[in-house]
Amino acid sequence: MKPSRSLLPRLFFAASGLLAAHIAAADPVITVDAGMAAGKVSPTFYGLMTEEINHCYDGGLYAELVQNRMFMDDPATPVHWSALPASAAAAIALDPKQPPNSRIPVSLRLDASSASAAAPAGIANEGYWGFPVIPATRYHASFYAKAAPGFTGPVTVSLQSEDGATVYATGQISGLTTAWAPYDLTIATAQVQPTTKARLVLTVSAPATIWFSCVSLFPPTWKDQPNGFRKDLMQMLIDMHPQFLRFPGGNYLEGDTIETRFDWKKTLGPISQRPGHQGPWSYRSTDGMGLLEFLLWCEDMNARPVLAVYAGYSLRGAHVTPGPDLDPYVQDALDEIEYVTGSAATKWGAERARDGHPAPFNLQYIEIGNEDFFDKSGTYDARFKQFHDAIKERYPQLLCISTVGFEQPARIRVHTRTPDAVDEHYYRSAAEFLKMAPSHYEHYNRGGPAIFVGEWAAFEDIKPWDPRSKGLPPTPSMKSALGDAAWMAGMERNSDLIVMNCYAPLFVNVNPGAYQWRPDLVGYDALRSFGSPSYYALCMFSQNLGDEILKVTPAGTPVQAAVSRDSRTREIFIKLINPGGTDEPVTIDLDGASFLAPTATALTLAADPDATNSIDDPKKVIPVSSTVTGIRPSFPYTVPAHAIVVLKLKAG
Repeated sequence: MKPSRSLLPRLFFAASGLLAAHIAAADPVITVDAGMAAGKVSPTFYGLMTEEINHCYDGGLYAELVQNRMFMDDPATPVHWSALPASAAAAIALDPKQPPNSRIPVSLRLDASSASAAAPAGIANEGYWGFPVIPATRYHASFYAKAAPGFTGPVTVSLQSEDGATVYATGQISGLTTAWAPYDLTIATAQVQPTTKARLVLTVSAPATIWFSCVSLFPPTWKDQPNGFRKDLMQMLIDMHPQFLRFPGGNYLEGDTIETRFDWKKTLGPISQRPGHQGPWSYRSTDGMGLLEFLLWCEDMNARPVLAVYAGYSLRGAHVTPGPDLDPYVQDALDEIEYVTGSAATKWGAERARDGHPAPFNLQYIEIGNEDFFDKSGTYDARFKQFHDAIKERYPQLLCISTVGFEQPARIRVHTRTPDAVDEHYYRSAAEFLKMAPSHYEHYNRGGPAIFVGEWAAFEDIKPWDPRSKGLPPTPSMKSALGDAAWMAGMERNSDLIVMNCYAPLFVNVNPGAYQWRPDLVGYDALRSFGSPSYYALCMFSQNLGDEILKVTPAGTPVQAAVSRDSRTREIFIKLINPGGTDEPVTIDLDGASFLAPTATALTLAADPDATNSIDDPKKVIPVSSTVTGIRPSFPYTVPAHAIVVLKLKAG
């Protein structure tokens, strides 16, 4: 039966409406193969890399508050210290004739020619851009001292305002003698207003000559550990769920010269006997963060240590010739591994036990050197071989990482031995990461060494090594976070090949003059801390990661994606990155998903590309959690503009 002519127009328009509705509904499709895992996510995926840059340790994670506590930051003058009062009543000077011990060659001499209770004299330290005055807080103060005959004390220790008008906490030490001895006390604040505009002051109320060494002040530390870590920064790290820590760094491992490398044996024992050393980023390291502290840091985070050993190359070009000249450095690395992993019956395992940690640490990876693609001598292949063979002979279970990855020219890679993994470094603009991420690792040879992306970070437009970058905020914007997220998604899709990865640099003290490089993941001053948009993106990814890779195929959309699944709970994590300025509607097809709960959780980080967090506005860009309904094997979802989204789906 044919329709009447009067019905034809209505049928035509109805069909046209259905077609238009179908076209409107035909959003780009992101297909997820949920029927079969495409691979296993590495159990060491997402970790941390740090080095002494931007006052990452001293003035950062390491909780010591006194700057230049050993009086060795400058050979000519006691920088960061001043005499009180600033008159002839008190004079200070470095004194190499009164060293406190055989490792520390100098002390600070105070000559207080005139002092009284009404007009005390002494020394003051400016701290790392101030001292954090926190209400109702106990601080542990300590120092080594000796006095000229006739003076036994007291020495008043106080935390006070920069002008000395307000004393926030104070205490006294008596019993000084003419021999070096340690002294310590606890000082406490009342319900004071938090501030960083404070100084540490040690004064006497009678004429005296006193020598000081290792003047120290610690706030409460993580787990109340002596010589410990700053609590807020440790919590931020733990929130990242790190699976490993690569230490002691980067350039900090190598030093500018062989003599200024990270010499781990000099970082052991009491802090009063650690001389510290000149770092490569323009300031001196206390070595308060020594080898044992790095290992305890791993233990506190339940993260695996990835130990980098000095391999005979330093930043200004000096290298050790392979062969007999390199043997002592190879032996030093073997000793270091023994300190980390040896039983208390071994020489260096016994040293670790004497330092307070009888149990060995679990070690899997050894990185041989750092960024040896900069070595113009062409010796890395032979140096790597020498270290590799010695380590494998003594510790066959350990995996050796080459510092020259496949992003470097083939001619400078290691050829005489096959590394267990290679370390690749990527500092790229956000736009470059967005372009690279979809395909960079897709075609890597799965039969070769594993990949360790040991340093990576997106920057906005100006390269970190461009002097103009100094005019930018020390932490990245949302624009960089989008590039970082795309790169992370690319690494997750290939996390069968990429065994580890870590952002760098991790930390920055945001005070002017405190930092040398940007962008950095976490910023702080003496009192406050904040995460950048990239920090929150990394937390979103690391906190929501399964152990199975699910193949994902976006089609017809600028949205980039990665998907993983927890094989135990069957929870599916869908990561979506929309770098564009418009919302992007997509259809998500989960092929082979046998059951899906009808609701899911969405974590969304979205902001204008130029938006960022700062010390004064720390929460401007943070993730927001919401509930998504209508979840089924094929469901629509709109990815907001300039957004990073993690969808958490309950599946059967």
